Amino acid sequence: MARMHSRKKGKSGSTRSLRKSKPSWIRHKDNEIEQLVVKLAKSGKTPSKIGIFLRDSYGIYDVKKLTGKKINKILEENDAKLKVPEDFKALIKKEILLIKHLEKNKHDMPSKRGLLLTESKIKRLAKYYKKVGKLPKDWKYSREEIKLLE
Repeated sequence: MARMHSRKKGKSGSTRSLRKSKPSWIRHKDNEIEQLVVKLAKSGKTPSKIGIFLRDSYGIYDVKKLTGKKINKILEENDAKLKVPEDFKALIKKEILLIKHLEKNKHDMPSKRGLLLTESKIKRLAKYYKKVGKLPKDWKYSREEIKLLE
């Protein structure tokens, strides 16, 4: 699959194991893993950071294979989910950094184009999240409102 705003191909990645059963070296039960996920979320970690932390510290390589639920689903069931989706928040932070950079460097045209592309990604993602129900239907894109979400 191609990248969104370029003619390049996608990045390659590692493949996950095909193992269906729970490995013998994982000592944690399903409910313990869920409690760990909720505890880490309450400490302020995002779902992707939780997955990395569980992999590196506890040896839990895939929460979905072990519990049958994704991290976001576990957080949703325990009322600990994020108000704004993680990928949307990352795009907003990127846009804020680009705006600050362009205030100092007004003639940086590649950054100006990057800002336009980031804005279009935010609008496209907002349209999807409104349709799915993760953002309110009356949410509108504006740079002033984006700065408040930071």
